[in-house]
Amino acid sequence: MNTSVLPDAEAAEPVVSAPFFLRGEVLHGTDVIQKSRDLGVTFATPRIPFDRAVPPRTEVPPLLNVPLAEIIDFLVETGARLLSPDNDHMQECIERMCKTHILPRAVVENTARHAAAYLNKQTLMAEVEQNFSDPRALDTWVPRQDYTGRKSFVRAFAPRLIHVLPGNSPGVSVKSVAQGAMVKAVNLFKMSSADPFTMVAILRTMADLDPGHPIVRSMSAVYWRGGDEAVERVLYRPQYFDKIVAWGGGDAISNVIKYLGPGFQLVSFDPKTSISMVGREALANEATIDEVADLCSADVMTLNQEACVASRFQFVEGPQEDVDRFCERLHHHIARRAAASGDVRPLDMDMREQVEAMILMDDEYGVWGRTDGRGLVIRSDEPVDFHPINKTANVVRVDSLDDAVKWINVATQTVGFYPFHRMADFRDRLAAGGAQRIVHLGEAGPSTIGNPHDAMYPLHRFVHWMAHEDGVEGR
Repeated sequence: MNTSVLPDAEAAEPVVSAPFFLRGEVLHGTDVIQKSRDLGVTFATPRIPFDRAVPPRTEVPPLLNVPLAEIIDFLVETGARLLSPDNDHMQECIERMCKTHILPRAVVENTARHAAAYLNKQTLMAEVEQNFSDPRALDTWVPRQDYTGRKSFVRAFAPRLIHVLPGNSPGVSVKSVAQGAMVKAVNLFKMSSADPFTMVAILRTMADLDPGHPIVRSMSAVYWRGGDEAVERVLYRPQYFDKIVAWGGGDAISNVIKYLGPGFQLVSFDPKTSISMVGREALANEATIDEVADLCSADVMTLNQEACVASRFQFVEGPQEDVDRFCERLHHHIARRAAASGDVRPLDMDMREQVEAMILMDDEYGVWGRTDGRGLVIRSDEPVDFHPINKTANVVRVDSLDDAVKWINVATQTVGFYPFHRMADFRDRLAAGGAQRIVHLGEAGPSTIGNPHDAMYPLHRFVHWMAHEDGVEGR
């Protein structure tokens, strides 16, 4: 861990403090100086007290015998409190987060509001009912009998989970707390350096409602630098946890994989790339081009293009002249949304250099906009070999959308599609290529409640499925 002392020039600025939360108790401290991933801002944390962060396996999970209905009621109460204007924990969280996170304040605040809305009774029950054919298994041992007469009992037993949280979306913290509570898990949350605040603010809000609640006693949140073996060799063990629920980039997932082994599994929300597929119907006339380009820009700009569902490559079917008209309107709408967000970060140096080289190659590429972070569209005949981000769209012209299918792979998460009536013709081929979701163009952000995420039902994967075999009746 980096325990270096701050240079004098930096010491003049107050260091942002990021406390931990350990099963109902808040731990303050400035023992370790850390740096945020994107902005390089320093913040201070306590040292991790391992004996408090890792409850022994001999301890029955605090939530095991709490009815699911009571858990959901407490989560709903928490959601209302998170939105309260006098919630000092969330207000302080937003203030601190705006110093370490790449997203502008307006986006951070809006994301926090939308995230709290997930703590809704109908939403939470729909998640459970879609994940489990018989939700009673969360509350009790459910009796079964097979066709041979053999009896058993099955339970979705409370797991022990380490959650490696992402830095791109503060909303994942709310969802992770809810999901960890609904499967009655013992949870340790590893926060991101981009956001070492939201999770603790949520858990402190819960503790204010009821400091002794089993949900509160089931949750801990700490931070360490990813890859720090001094921490991970202690925590990433089957003696302490059943599964790692990991969000993050390729390096983060690869780092976690090396610790896996018998009895210690990975549930991975690993890096994904989302795309758009736009049929020639979109190019019928100027009004349709503008309408469809606006829908496409909504998908590009989801969470300012920081989310996995944000479109990065747009495969557009038609002749170059018409596709270029689409590109011009797409750039207009991306720039409009970028200006409204207040996020005007320029592209990083490597990406700027690649785009500027493309500008010189007029015959091969078309470029609308500049590398100043106010919106950029690049038209090419094949996907560019860098990762479009920071309000950057790569429009790939194709003669037929059939030609776009070859670019689908297991890292393709969401496909925004237009025209809507052609979606059914492509969904099997997209699934065969590895894609996980197809939606109407413009609707990459919202999703059907309870649907699979990253090609799985997460809650079903989280739990520890336990069977009690009871033999054949009469024996």
